[in-house]
Amino acid sequence: MKITKYVHACLLVETDDRVALFDPGAMSYPVFNIAKLSRLDDIFITHNHGDHYLTPFIKELKEKFPNARITTTAEVASELKKEGIEAKTDAPSGVEFFDSPHESVEPLFPQPEEIGIHYLDKLSHPGDSHSFKETKEILALPITGPWGSSIKALNLTLELKPKFVIPIHDWHWSDEARKQMYDSYETVLAKSDIKIYKPQTGIAIEIN
Repeated sequence: MKITKYVHACLLVETDDRVALFDPGAMSYPVFNIAKLSRLDDIFITHNHGDHYLTPFIKELKEKFPNARITTTAEVASELKKEGIEAKTDAPSGVEFFDSPHESVEPLFPQPEEIGIHYLDKLSHPGDSHSFKETKEILALPITGPWGSSIKALNLTLELKPKFVIPIHDWHWSDEARKQMYDSYETVLAKSDIKIYKPQTGIAIEIN
């Protein structure tokens, strides 16, 4: 499995026979080169916040890949329907939903509906949650945000014990702060035989 992170919570996940894009949002849009993407089977949107879902981004993806399936929440599906874009709320083949509620963002924003996604029985993307109870061997871990604690994220990882961690949702940090936190996570997680990758935007990580 090849995983490429784009800035924040957006992941391009490629296997030999399937390509999926998770949470194509506002932070990722300026750096994602759609012209270079040769295949796209699935678009997954965990919830309706702009850093995870941007309508112009979705429109451009669908223009190039009209047969790409969109899987999301009822809230997002309703919004996309107004734009003439079809989205489904049921899990396609190779996908399981899991309980992953968005952490509270009130009074800044209303609480959104959110889905956690297990993909191909290998990768888990929980959206903006530190309240989920399960993961596959690869965890896309949100590690900071106005709603979340980096320490809570770390302790959750130690509890759930994935084999691999891809840190996401860290746009809020400077490059220096991000590197420092990745290094700190690496030191702690290694003691539990958990490998954390240190993704750079647009550079693929291969996990066998």
